[in-house]
Formats: sequence, structure tokens, C-alpha cells
Amino acid sequence: MSSENSSKTVRLRRNVTLSLFGIGLIFMALSLGAEFLGLDITPGFGMVQMFQLLLGITAITAALFLHINALRQETVRSLQADIGVRLAATGLVFAYVTGLSDLFRIGTHVEPQFERPFVGPLQLGGLALAVLVIVVGLALYYTSRGRRQKSSMEFIVNGNGNDH
Repeated sequence: MSSENSSKTVRLRRNVTLSLFGIGLIFMALSLGAEFLGLDITPGFGMVQMFQLLLGITAITAALFLHINALRQETVRSLQADIGVRLAATGLVFAYVTGLSDLFRIGTHVEPQFERPFVGPLQLGGLALAVLVIVVGLALYYTSRGRRQKSSMEFIVNGNGNDH
């Protein structure tokens, strides 16, 4: 009975992970390709598209964390993995703040000078930095010890991985 519950849990986790990844890809594709698909309401990259892009990034990040977590079941999370999770979460928060900065009225394209908010070079740079932080967090989480005794990043402390 426990193996049957276990297989159901594994299938449910896999389905949720694939669904989140698919939803994220669809949201990102629709937001980035709205102009080409004729779905854009206003010229340029608007706030609805930005919010949809951010939801897509969030869904893909969650799906990747679920997948990596499924690879290393039954293990205690290492400090490196904890840092990776927190770093990626910080990247997501930074992505939302930079992406929606004009709506929060902390951006550079706010009224009365600008009729409507739009994505500028500072926001694009902030989003790129946020995605980079998310990728670094995912990489730290993926390379953490998992089922191994030592982290695969041990070479940072001990040179080429040999104990001194």
C-alpha cells in the first residue's frame, strides 16, 4: 500500500512540475510574442505583458525547484541548497519590483510626464539581473550535496576537491 501511495505521489509531483513548466512557457511566449500574435492592446510592452512574463518566470522557477527537489528525496538540505533557494527567491522579488516599478511609482516612466508606464532600459537591466540571480540560485541548489557526502562545490574550499 505504501508503494502505491508513493507512486501516486511521484506521478502527482511530476504532473504538477510539468504543468507549472508548461504554463510558465506559455505565459512567457504569449507575453513576449504578443505583438507578433496580434494580442497587444497598446503599442510597446505594457504592464499586462510584464505581469504575465513575471508569472511565467515564477512558474518556471517553481517547476525547476520541484524537479531538482524530486531528484534528491529523503536528504537533509545543505547550507548551499538553502542559500540557493533564498537567492532564487530574492531574484524573483527583484524581478517583480523592477518589472512593476512604474506601477509602484518608483520607476522612471510615471505620470505626469508619461501617459502610461512602459518598459525602459533600466527595467530590462533589472530583469536581466534578476533572472541571473535566479539562475545562480538554481545552480547552487542543483550542485548542493544531495545524496553525496560532500557538495560538488567543495573545490571552492579545498582547491581541486582534495582534503588538506
